[in-house]
Amino acid sequence: MKDLMGRAIWDYFHDEDPQDLQTETSISELDELPVDYLFRDFEEMNDIEQKALQLAKGKVLDIGAGAGSHALYLQDERRLDVLALDISPKSVEVCKLRGIRNAVCEDMLDFSGETFDTVLMLMNGTGIFESLAKIDVYLQKLSALLNENGQILIDSTDILYMFDRDEDGGVYIPAGGYYGELGYTVHYKGESEEPITWLYLDFNTLKNAAEHNGFKVEKIIHDEDSYLARLTKK
Repeated sequence: MKDLMGRAIWDYFHDEDPQDLQTETSISELDELPVDYLFRDFEEMNDIEQKALQLAKGKVLDIGAGAGSHALYLQDERRLDVLALDISPKSVEVCKLRGIRNAVCEDMLDFSGETFDTVLMLMNGTGIFESLAKIDVYLQKLSALLNENGQILIDSTDILYMFDRDEDGGVYIPAGGYYGELGYTVHYKGESEEPITWLYLDFNTLKNAAEHNGFKVEKIIHDEDSYLARLTKK
């Protein structure tokens, strides 16, 4: 991993010629991701993010923390005990420089030794699951990270709307795996990461998988094609 996302976050924080990130998926064209979007404060966040931050309680694990904006709000404004976790070394360094007291660079599947009252997975938190074939592994890991009365707050988007429709309104989905499994590539300053698999989940598919792994599932917010869900142990 070239850590291009982390480099963009680092450049922006240090004002070292930051440029917008570019992202693309296997079903969409190149798109700009302004790096300052990753540094938004609470008032600039969308309804799903704000609601998740309001519902967070107790000891919190922020998975995929990025520049640390969610963790920083929970730590400084909500006065919660927060651990920011990300696989990006540069992002974790910036989290620490921004004042997050507990930030760790590690894959969530390798992280252990602590359990939490809230696990936060935002900005398409289901993406980390990679594919439906791996979702059970990730959900079982999340269960192990969660205290008995804890909660997972996770969001995603049903991307069915991105596919072509025929004249009768039917949706054309190419043959293969689940339509939400996409190749995802990040570009920055002329360099490109190797494509990764990134998972967008419709709510019912997440609900079925989570219930299969011992969770109760509640839809907290439904905003057009996106949603926030809460998972708790049965």
